[in-house]
Amino acid sequence: MRFPYKTDYGQDLDLFKSSSDRFWYGLLALVLLSMPLWVDTFWLGEVSYVFILGIVGIGLMILTGYAGQVSIGHAAFLGIGAYTHAILLSMGTPFVVSLVGATALSTLIGAGVGFPALRVAGIYLAMATFAFNFLVEFVFVRWESMTGGFSGFAVASPEFLGVSFTSGGGFYYICLLSIVLAILLTLNLLRSPTGRALIALRDSETAAQALGVRLARYKTTAFAISAGLTGFAGALFAHRIGYLAPDIFTIMFSIQLLLMVVVGGMGSIHGAIFGAIFVGALPQLIAIMRDYLPDSVARQPGIEPGIFGLLLVLTILFEPRGIYGRWLKIKHYFSVFPMHKKAAFSRQKSYTKSER
Repeated sequence: MRFPYKTDYGQDLDLFKSSSDRFWYGLLALVLLSMPLWVDTFWLGEVSYVFILGIVGIGLMILTGYAGQVSIGHAAFLGIGAYTHAILLSMGTPFVVSLVGATALSTLIGAGVGFPALRVAGIYLAMATFAFNFLVEFVFVRWESMTGGFSGFAVASPEFLGVSFTSGGGFYYICLLSIVLAILLTLNLLRSPTGRALIALRDSETAAQALGVRLARYKTTAFAISAGLTGFAGALFAHRIGYLAPDIFTIMFSIQLLLMVVVGGMGSIHGAIFGAIFVGALPQLIAIMRDYLPDSVARQPGIEPGIFGLLLVLTILFEPRGIYGRWLKIKHYFSVFPMHKKAAFSRQKSYTKSER
């Protein structure tokens, strides 16, 4: 079993814990960079969708996993970013400027939502974000002069310096670069005083306030950063689907996004990525599974939400730390095998804030 010993402060700041981490992440980078050369367009689009979901998952993880603020309305921020980006493109705004504008507007609205939500917590905060999602969906439907209402409108093709990125490979690299930047931004944020204050806020608001953490400031900051990343992902999501309509950004989509971080593993960037892979791949697996199921079962319209809900319940009951938590247990098991102890891998009871 390997123990990484740290002998200087620079090792503590390093993004990679060991040389083996550098090797495996470098190998992953080579695979991702070469993927357009050996993967067809359809699956390249699916991987791009996973990258977009990963950015959303990172944003939601900052708010829920690290700051401890529950949100069931992140599909609204995704829609705000998508519509803002598409409307700016239709007005002739350059692609990069439109991305920045969509991110900035989502950040401002996120801060505006976070500020009045300071007086509520837990289930009441979830209800507030739930209502916000319905409000934004209503605006998308009624503001027909800008959004097109139920009819929606097509999204212009992404272009930068006269080069179109409509092909699968070009858009894939944009999404890959975006998620890498989002991960680096989040990792550096979590190592900063702001990130440590968010984690203290999650663990105990009373203790954090006693240590001088300004609750209003950091809760609003968490909402703003989370909404900004989600709005940025929404701009990319607009190109992924190609045509915007209000019925895309529903409360069910918000629940799927929350499911993504819970199943992936709360409180870790790896959990957000694993959750994005899970949510992105599950519909395709269900579509393949329908071919092997009886017609009476395969034709049921609610089979996908039912499977999502079942997996969420099973995750909460049997693996509260999600896919990433299970992966850590498996890796630790093989690192100490055969000198392992069964008690070291038994599930320990965890408590929520309301039970402390």
